[in-house]
Amino acid sequence: MLIGLTGTPCTGKTSVSRLLEKRRGWKVIYLNELIKDEHLYTEVDEKRDAVIADMELVRKRLAEITDGRENEVIILESHLAHHISDVVIVLRTYPPELETRLKTRGYSEEKIKENIEAEALDVILVEAFEWCKKVFEINTTGKSIDEVGQDIETIIDNILNGNEEELSEYKPGSIDWIDLVP
Repeated sequence: MLIGLTGTPCTGKTSVSRLLEKRRGWKVIYLNELIKDEHLYTEVDEKRDAVIADMELVRKRLAEITDGRENEVIILESHLAHHISDVVIVLRTYPPELETRLKTRGYSEEKIKENIEAEALDVILVEAFEWCKKVFEINTTGKSIDEVGQDIETIIDNILNGNEEELSEYKPGSIDWIDLVP
């Protein structure tokens, strides 16, 4: 089962993925690294310091990697994961806390503003609804990586056990930061 773990940069995707890899032994595909390492992109956007992924190449490569592993939990970690996965978990962070994280990581003022606005406007969540069959949402604000990991484990375990009705606290729509948009 391929589960997308997505969200605005600095919401905790990579940190929690590393934890789940160790704690649960789940396979994690770090999509951004895969795209760069295997040149699955069409161009480099120098202004935004990013590559433009060739999503068709990405889909083909992921199909090769996951072939025959349908019964395993595979986490696809990336802010692009919701463009590929049928089941996705969106990590969310209160924009002022997200701003602090982005600054700590050395993002430019332009990228900080862009990402804070995207978070406040639910951009990734809205895209996830457009692309995915099942969407879950976790507020990572003030939580440790271990707590976020426990939330993800709860979601995945309940999906695997057919107990999705137990996941009402993770249904999207409860987080609203629109009032914070400048």
